[in-house]
Amino acid sequence: MRGTITYRWPLSLIAVFNIIGYLFLFFSSNSYNWMTLVVGGAATLIICSACLVIIKKDYGDEYLVLTVSMLLSVGLMMIYRLDDSLGLKQLVWITLGLAMFFAFYHIYIKVDKWDKFAYIYISLSAVLYLVTLILGRNINGAVNWIVIGGFSFQPSELCKILFVFFLAAYFKNPDNLFLTKYIQDERLRELLNKGLLMLVAYCNIGFLVLQRELGTALLMYLTFLVVVYVFSKDLKMFLLNSAFIVPGAILGYFKFYHLRVRVDAWLNPWADITGKGYQVAQSLFAIASGGFFGTGIGMGRPEMVPAVSTDFIFSAICEEMGIFGGVAVVLICMLFTYRGIKIVLGLKNRFKKVLALGIVTMIGLQTFIIVGGVIKLIPLTGITLPFVSYGGSSLISSFIALGILQAISNPRFDRVGGESDG
Repeated sequence: MRGTITYRWPLSLIAVFNIIGYLFLFFSSNSYNWMTLVVGGAATLIICSACLVIIKKDYGDEYLVLTVSMLLSVGLMMIYRLDDSLGLKQLVWITLGLAMFFAFYHIYIKVDKWDKFAYIYISLSAVLYLVTLILGRNINGAVNWIVIGGFSFQPSELCKILFVFFLAAYFKNPDNLFLTKYIQDERLRELLNKGLLMLVAYCNIGFLVLQRELGTALLMYLTFLVVVYVFSKDLKMFLLNSAFIVPGAILGYFKFYHLRVRVDAWLNPWADITGKGYQVAQSLFAIASGGFFGTGIGMGRPEMVPAVSTDFIFSAICEEMGIFGGVAVVLICMLFTYRGIKIVLGLKNRFKKVLALGIVTMIGLQTFIIVGGVIKLIPLTGITLPFVSYGGSSLISSFIALGILQAISNPRFDRVGGESDG
């Protein structure tokens, strides 16, 4: 009885939301595109089937996948409504993402001693950064895309996960990580460990800045600060690293033209509404035109917002599903973050705790940064809304992180995956 109450009701809501939404899209179109019903049926079947497998096989915390499934449903429906070809591609990415979710769930469980691979995380990240700098293609002002044939991806998405793994390996045992255990002076050893941690962290951020991938650099920096604050037990180190944001922001403002454009658009988009402030202004117009209840799916004009299927998909949701729909998306993201933090608090192993907190923090902060930019709370950055925006690289990396978090949440494997108590 308890299991029925736990998952069947929210899973039924997800299915009903998809069915009603795609039926609305079908009947709101004058041409009655039958592909809409096919995509809707496939999306409902794929998402709900994955949920049932995860829940029935006891893969861990069931609310993680239920919240993500609702975000996927909202995002895919809105993307298909905006551009049916992109919607079909997104459905393929979701299918591949779920396959990666299951693969990395089992890989994390089967592979032993994840905390011993810190040098691999550092080296692989360095290789990805160098390859991007050499072969990367400039898209929208950032050299962060590798294009091979007709396929493109962002290596920085994988670097985010590798960075969190590195932080977890460091805080599990910093002395063993950098071989500073051979230094007899405890104070010197501690200072050297902290210095090496900062060196690796700021090298990661520095490479992203060189690629002009400032949104991901900010995300990685804030995640680093959160993990340091929670696990370093050194307030001075946290304050020292926090202080770097001021000179970094000033230097970035004068160094990068596209950052100055975004800051100017944030401060006053109406000053140049047809130029620098066009994106932000159109986003605000879209949100305002939706009101509390929205225009209805397929009944608005969100396509007037540039990059609406990626950076500004939250604007489209607010326009056609209303402020209440936008708030619902934010609350679902908050519920995901809450469940993630609850998982962290229930863990005893230090490596798992840092890794889980890093993943949850990165996804939560990414949501805040992009939603804040869309509603003009903070300057806009070029990152996506996790599990909602269109994009293969972001979606696949999010599913990989989710698979790892799902494995960590499973108490049956408390001693599996390379962790021992400590």
